Amino acid sequence: MTKILMIQGTGSDVGKSLIVAGLARALANRGLNVAPFKPQNMSNNAAVTQEGGEIGRAQALQARAARRPPSNDMNPVLLKPQGASGSQVIVQGRLVGQALARDYQSWKPSLMQYVLQSFGRLRNSADIVLIEGAGSAAEVNLRANDIANMGFARAVNAPVVLAADIDRGGVIAQLVGCHAVLDAEDAALIKGFIVNKFRGDPSLFDDGMRLIVERTGWRPLGLLPFFDLANRLPAEDSVGLRDSCASGEGATKIAIPLLPNIANFDDFDPLKAEPGVSFVFTPPGSPLPPDARLVILPGSKATIADLNAFRAEGWHIDLAAHLRRGGRVLGVCGGYQMLGRSIADPNGIEGAPGETEGLGLLEVTTVLGQSKRLELSRGVSVTDGAPFSGYEMHMGVSQGRDCARPVLRFADGREDGATSPDGLVMGTYVHGLFSNDAQRASWLGRLESAPSGLLYEARVEQTLDALAEHCVRHIDLDRLLDFAR
Repeated sequence: MTKILMIQGTGSDVGKSLIVAGLARALANRGLNVAPFKPQNMSNNAAVTQEGGEIGRAQALQARAARRPPSNDMNPVLLKPQGASGSQVIVQGRLVGQALARDYQSWKPSLMQYVLQSFGRLRNSADIVLIEGAGSAAEVNLRANDIANMGFARAVNAPVVLAADIDRGGVIAQLVGCHAVLDAEDAALIKGFIVNKFRGDPSLFDDGMRLIVERTGWRPLGLLPFFDLANRLPAEDSVGLRDSCASGEGATKIAIPLLPNIANFDDFDPLKAEPGVSFVFTPPGSPLPPDARLVILPGSKATIADLNAFRAEGWHIDLAAHLRRGGRVLGVCGGYQMLGRSIADPNGIEGAPGETEGLGLLEVTTVLGQSKRLELSRGVSVTDGAPFSGYEMHMGVSQGRDCARPVLRFADGREDGATSPDGLVMGTYVHGLFSNDAQRASWLGRLESAPSGLLYEARVEQTLDALAEHCVRHIDLDRLLDFAR
């Protein structure tokens, strides 16, 4: 019979997603058919599935770690924050509506049926389902109608392992505090705990581990050291971008404005990995760097709001100066829409219905519609034939004179994107371009930067293998499997 095990956390960003990915690869290496599952996720980093739906980026990475294709069922409820408009609600891969945080609480009882339906299908297709919780197990104020943590665990009688983050301090209080506030029946589901992100001499925490066991009765499953290669894997939360805005010391500088509702920013991880590139996320309050060779306007979950924020920062002035110096500009998805003449939102998708003036750097206009395009795509660059594979995830349609100079040509003959007459400004709807080694080399060539020969996808695989070895070395996998039902 299929086993199930749930990894919950004492808080957000304690490492649940990475632990599940590491365990998925480690168990797959043992010959098990592993399926990752997260009942409810909140993230603007999403991935397109083979069914043509969308799930959280972390679940797509976990599926890759488990060596199986990502499925809508792996993340049946995805919330995509959209500024003041609340969040888009994605159910089993499809957009079903928008909800403010308070209103969403009333949605949960009806959503549980879809969560259980997806879980049932996954359970029938795997030897073990690794379930990831959301946020903190101790959010008892949200316990009623919960579908993400203990509410789901109780519904399927899932044994729980609790992960805590020692790097932020107070890890004993995190775990003992969770035990103190949880309902007794919920606490009884927790079988063990993992202390994550440890640095230093592990023997110095022996007494800490014993104290946690004495106060909670939970079994210790491991003291997991900080995984130094974590930054090689796609991040799910934009909070980390604010903590580390610059990377690399290469001669070619690439800058991205850190927009309030930035989405799918893992598009740029391969560029950050290039040794010849100096990569900067420009935070609010700072100008776009004048020595940047390329400025990228990224995807956005609230394009009009982010366009207004871009102007409020004065970045449109910096961008004009950048172009006068001969710099290049690329817009991806929402960033592409911002580069045009106007963005119309007649149905109030992102807020009040209306039309907003764009940056005017491309002769295109965009209309936001009700339908969402979700599609895996592949093809070649129009200018040099460099191959690419990626995905589309957008609600807008862009048209105009500059679309006569497309950026990409799909395998089915469709064309995408627009280019300014001087070739310095380009926009495309395709995410994931830079993961393709040939496509990335083509862009670096335009910036007169020699590509390094980095095989990006191979590096991701190597990192997942290293993460699995890390988990095997420091987590008691046999005891963990004994806990699984």
